[in-house]
Amino acid sequence: MGTLKFSSFSITPSPLSVSHSTRMLGKQLNFPLLTIDSAAQFCYCKADVAATSLSSPPSNVGFCRRISPSVVKATWTSTLSTKHWILHSTTQIENIITSDEDQSKWEACKQALSAFNFSVEEKDKILGKAFGFVHSPYWGEERKKEVPKLEAVNGILDYLRSLSLSDTDLSKLLKKFPEVLGCKLEEELKANVKILEEQWSIEGKSLKNLILRNPKVLGYNVDCKGDCMAQCTRCWVRF
Repeated sequence: MGTLKFSSFSITPSPLSVSHSTRMLGKQLNFPLLTIDSAAQFCYCKADVAATSLSSPPSNVGFCRRISPSVVKATWTSTLSTKHWILHSTTQIENIITSDEDQSKWEACKQALSAFNFSVEEKDKILGKAFGFVHSPYWGEERKKEVPKLEAVNGILDYLRSLSLSDTDLSKLLKKFPEVLGCKLEEELKANVKILEEQWSIEGKSLKNLILRNPKVLGYNVDCKGDCMAQCTRCWVRF
């Protein structure tokens, strides 16, 4: 059996399984910065994590024979992708919205989301995806960047509340479908609710449950009727 190396020292395992040996080693060393992941069967030192690139695993990861570096790299990237994306999107927004007037409008719209207990980064993410400052596959082609207006954001939130959605419901909806804030209130949200009520006889509690389950229906504005128009994310054929 090979030798497991940890920085400047090495340990030769006993004829036990690698996962058991590394688990026992972690206990014996009593080293506060050492983390052992027996499920994935590799270990790394937290001291090196802060200086590590978000796109690659730490250089001192010791891989066992049953897991390849490429698998660990994919896991590592997946674990940190959300944080990396939020940091990137927030920085992107700050670089684009530079005038005092636009910054004031942006902050006012973020304040409108305060009832939902989002973090500052989450508010930027929601508004960024809704108004084109952060790419979203929902819009298909790149959405034109638009500094949101408080009246428009509040108008959509008030309308959604009128459909018996609580702030808890809205919090879930905005995380699932932040783009709703960038949809058109009259031509899309209200028109689509009318279609659901009149053509599908979906209203009241059933309508509320549908919106929570599939909030993208609020932004549908195309019906290809089976003859694809390459706007699938906003097409009624998905309903």
